[in-house]
Amino acid sequence: MFIDEAKIRVKAGDGGNGCMAFRREKFVPRGGPSGGDGGRGGDVIMEASERHNTLVHFRFNPEYNAERGRHGEGSNRTGAEGHDVVLKVPVGTILYDAETGERVHDFSRADERLVIAKGGRGGRGNQHFATSTHQAPREHELGRAGEERTYRLELKLLADVGLVGYPNAGKSTLISRISAARPKIADYPFTTLEPNLGVVTVGEPPNDDSYVVADIPGLIEGASAGHGLGTQFLRHIERTRLLLHLVDVSDASGRPDPTEDFKVIMRELESWGTGLENKPMMVVASKIDAANPDKLTKLKRFAARRKLPFMAISAVTGEGIEKLKYAVGERVKEIRSEAAGYELPATS
Repeated sequence: MFIDEAKIRVKAGDGGNGCMAFRREKFVPRGGPSGGDGGRGGDVIMEASERHNTLVHFRFNPEYNAERGRHGEGSNRTGAEGHDVVLKVPVGTILYDAETGERVHDFSRADERLVIAKGGRGGRGNQHFATSTHQAPREHELGRAGEERTYRLELKLLADVGLVGYPNAGKSTLISRISAARPKIADYPFTTLEPNLGVVTVGEPPNDDSYVVADIPGLIEGASAGHGLGTQFLRHIERTRLLLHLVDVSDASGRPDPTEDFKVIMRELESWGTGLENKPMMVVASKIDAANPDKLTKLKRFAARRKLPFMAISAVTGEGIEKLKYAVGERVKEIRSEAAGYELPATS
């Protein structure tokens, strides 16, 4: 089950109470104060993990409590600290304060850690209150309460390439041909009900390279306003470096103008409001094994006018698949290099 939103409540451990005690030893009839301090309460810590890819474990267990610190004891013994609780989240999770809506942290790298609820400090024992004029203090402190917070978690997938297009444009079939991902594939709209990630490897060892492709459910007009499955999954392509816009050029789509299909999806990307329409993009004509030649030609000319790279594929027969894999790999490599601030070495 793919769950990309969750709400949790966390409670850090309370600090242990300080102890009131006095030394009681043979030949020391009036021993001084010996009350130890309380132990610190455990923290609640969130950590990004590459072994997790969904927030489903928070959906069914939304409350987490760290252990409280032990109370201080006599003979100046400090209480044991409470154990921390570590919550693992997928890389790409964004943490929000549920009460204020403020973004607290974006877990964009594996093994990132953040204390999301700090344990309470232990109280001081009566040994700390002794003075030259107050040698038998009975004062001691109670432990401080641990922090208690409510958070909202939102997962945005981390991928190099995002597949967009109408339902049944061939996105799931494509990702199954170029990677080991095995999404559900059927001849009806909205077969894909959750995002799928696939790792594509190009080249041969030891010089092979790879990139990650995200397949999201198909978009329809009004997706940015919640029609279809738009608002649930558009955010999963916000972090991608490159968009592959698949357009069905067969007559089976039931839509006469492939350029209008492109424009509709672009309007939805623009309406989403996060700059998706400005991402580097490639236009991919799909289902060319059953293509309408006029549609294919019209889409190719349209892409040329917009100065967008154009590819034509058939995920069923495999035509154009290898060429697309390598072209996408090269484009992703270029975008990575631009982001890192250096130029790629010239290829022979």
